[in-house]
Amino acid sequence: PELGRAALAAAATWTVLGGTSLTREARTIGRSLAAGDLTAARERLPHLCGRDPSALDEQQIARAVVESVAENTADAVVNALAWGALAGTPGLLAFRAVNTLDAMVGHRSPRYTRFGWASARLDDLAGWPGARLTALLTVAAAPEPRTAWRVWRRDGSAHPSPNAGQAESAFAGAVGVRLGGTLQYGERVEHRPVLGAELRPVTVDDIERACTLSRRVGALALGTSVAGHLVIRAFRRRRGK
Repeated sequence: PELGRAALAAAATWTVLGGTSLTREARTIGRSLAAGDLTAARERLPHLCGRDPSALDEQQIARAVVESVAENTADAVVNALAWGALAGTPGLLAFRAVNTLDAMVGHRSPRYTRFGWASARLDDLAGWPGARLTALLTVAAAPEPRTAWRVWRRDGSAHPSPNAGQAESAFAGAVGVRLGGTLQYGERVEHRPVLGAELRPVTVDDIERACTLSRRVGALALGTSVAGHLVIRAFRRRRGK
């Protein structure tokens, strides 16, 4: 039974975690930009995020990639590990189901307005603890932790999403770049607050910096989740005696 549970947990973890594919896609776009192939970068961007790439220039695509790496580090890595630590394999799979449902119907549309609203709110609730853990781990992994902490604490709640802003603002401070601003999703245009307004604009080289940071945060999240799971198991055993 123990071996079976371990195999199931390993399979669920492999299925749910998306850190490797996240950084792979980001680096693919980064290589296209570095080679001056803006068309290839635009074609690849929808693999990473939902914004319209048709009118984006090199700097705007690089910014979109860094923001997506930050947000998805929380969603595809840290949150999944946190729920796995709290609730084991069912927690892992339940979080991925909620996150996938939000991605499918969470955005507002005439057809899915009510259903999409409920999906988005459920995803916000499920992602709340992991988003803040992501920000804390990003500060811990940052080359300049004080800057990451300052930008996160000041700008994290300015974002319209209660969770995405936590990771994005911490990444902005950790990488040392300015994120946020105007975004376009198809015909819908959003004017979001700027995160890290005093910092420099994103460059193509920052994609690799964001990917490296994401992997560090993922490693810290894995260690934190394993330790947390062991503590929870020990506590439950003591209560069961």
